[in-house]
Amino acid sequence: MAYVERSGLQVSPVLADFIESAALPGTGVAPDRFWTGLADILARFAPVNRALLAKREDLQAQIDAWHVARAGQAWDAGAYRAFLTEIGYLVPEPAPFEITTTNVDVEVAKMAGPQLVVPSLNTRFALNAANARWGSLYDALYGTDALDAPPAKPGGYDVDRGAAVIAYARAFLDRTVPGWEAAVKGGETAQKFARSGDNFLFMNNGLHIEVVIDRKHPIGRTDPLGIADVILESALSTIVDLEDSVAAVDADDKVEAYRTWLGLMKGDLSATFQKGGKAMTRSLEADREWTAPSGSKFTLPGRSLLFVRNVGHLMTNPAVLLPDGSEAPEGILDAVITSLIAMHDGKGAVRNSRTGSIYIVKPKMHGPEEAAFANDLFDATEDLLGLARYTIKVGVMDEERRTSANLAATIHAVRGRIAFINTGFLDRTGDEIHTSMRAGPMVPKGEMKTSAWIKAYEGRNVAIGLACGLSSKAQIGKGMWAAPDRMADMMVQKIGHPMAGANTAWVPSPTAATLHAMHYHKVDVFARQKELTAIPPLGDLLSVPLATGRNWSPAEIERELDNNAQGILGYVVRWIDQGVGCSKVPDIDDVGLMEDRATLRISSQALANWLLHGVCTAEQVDAALVRMAAKVDGQNAGDPLYRKLTPDSIAFKAARALVFEGVTQPSGYTEPLLHKFRQAAKAAA
Repeated sequence: MAYVERSGLQVSPVLADFIESAALPGTGVAPDRFWTGLADILARFAPVNRALLAKREDLQAQIDAWHVARAGQAWDAGAYRAFLTEIGYLVPEPAPFEITTTNVDVEVAKMAGPQLVVPSLNTRFALNAANARWGSLYDALYGTDALDAPPAKPGGYDVDRGAAVIAYARAFLDRTVPGWEAAVKGGETAQKFARSGDNFLFMNNGLHIEVVIDRKHPIGRTDPLGIADVILESALSTIVDLEDSVAAVDADDKVEAYRTWLGLMKGDLSATFQKGGKAMTRSLEADREWTAPSGSKFTLPGRSLLFVRNVGHLMTNPAVLLPDGSEAPEGILDAVITSLIAMHDGKGAVRNSRTGSIYIVKPKMHGPEEAAFANDLFDATEDLLGLARYTIKVGVMDEERRTSANLAATIHAVRGRIAFINTGFLDRTGDEIHTSMRAGPMVPKGEMKTSAWIKAYEGRNVAIGLACGLSSKAQIGKGMWAAPDRMADMMVQKIGHPMAGANTAWVPSPTAATLHAMHYHKVDVFARQKELTAIPPLGDLLSVPLATGRNWSPAEIERELDNNAQGILGYVVRWIDQGVGCSKVPDIDDVGLMEDRATLRISSQALANWLLHGVCTAEQVDAALVRMAAKVDGQNAGDPLYRKLTPDSIAFKAARALVFEGVTQPSGYTEPLLHKFRQAAKAAA
């Protein structure tokens, strides 16, 4: 590929053109200043980035050697903890402190509600997520299994199911905003409400509920009160993802992702698509105008508050080459370019952050040193772009074991800009397996959720966040509900997240956000946080989920191999052949699950671990891959873009490499191999 020179850097022409013709105009940052500043940042930070990655590998090598040396000995938790301290894996706890983050939007600090994560490479999905601030409860109930009522009958509108939806919504209103009915009827009520035309606005636990009155609507004209719908404030925030849920391996991919973020920041993003045989165009929703009980006018945001998730420290990208010809660290490029793009916020038709902040989620950081590196990088980015210090807020994903074990110190390293901590069970499990890879065979993937370390992990994340003063200053989050078609189960189980003290949790769709919002009406999260003080012990977190003395039957082994192989192939074939980084992938039982690189990491590491310790043989793994390739082919039979998996196909080879080379992959990450094989597939197309 031909490059253009910019301040000693070799830059892909497509990226250079995007920066100079689309991203820079309107920011006040001149092209020469930008490129010189980017070159200076790369010269300063790329060597540090490489050193931090080398330290990861050095620590891992020492841990591997410790486990090998103690093979066959009884587990000694005290010796293990002392060893981790000696090598610097565990660092001293900081003295008690509270974060000092300021200028944080209310959606982050003062409100509790659902959060969406959406791939930046899909503009339609990005718009759907940004517009998911408000969602129809009637639609969410009617179209999912959340309603405890028979499914809709074939044909048009099902009157019986509609009646069940209305009854459910009425019961929710009765529980949540007593007096709502008197307000709608025009009678006396202690409930204060706002109006917009004929509609009523109520509030509970900081979240809004709109009762839509429309007697001309097909539903409203049959309702005694003229209610056509109940609208819930749903996805308070959305993470626009450049990382786990996308397949971005070169400059073309990166520019497409950046362009989506630019359109969201400018407010002019749109998508045209076919639905029901008709062309439809979607754009960003406007804010919502209301009249308070006093008669004064006020506005509520019409869209989710948007974060952007940058790439972690590991990967490089050929979009920019350093003076020595090596690829630039992708996370450094993301930090500078997504911040530059966010400078357009509020200059167009819509506003994202009402405090003027830029919210960047930083994933896959290993401990406080790497968090401090991100903090310094954001300092330098602010200086380059002329932004006030701490304009850039950071969201820390607590999804690596060294971060979990040193969480207070990690938060301390970014205490002036932290706006978010979140657990990530799947990536955290992948790192759990890889870190202790040589300790012995691990329990099956499905049993990880009941391991001692996971309970300590989830509890410590909240408790340490609260001890560091995040309540009412930042988000404390929980992970994804992965089954978008199982909303009834979600409604039963996901209330556990607000009950755990998390003021946000991830959901897989706008519909799920509307349903999950009801949990935050039921649980006052900020009151719940005041009840949570105990921090689970570090010893529990450091317990290794070994299958000590476990004897599996051949059938159990085959089922686990098939389960993991099917998940790996089902995800990888779309990633490699179609560039789809996140989608609903049928599992081995044909249940659709949201899959991304985090789910791939745990499945590939689980098989790599069993191979290493002789629970299964290479021949058994290969046989499982072949069996499950046929199943995945069948599950994708209706996809005209699908290419069958054969042992010679690039996608199959990628899936196999993830298992057979899993032990040697850095931290067990899947990205290096995925990028390698995706680039090969693009070159062969």
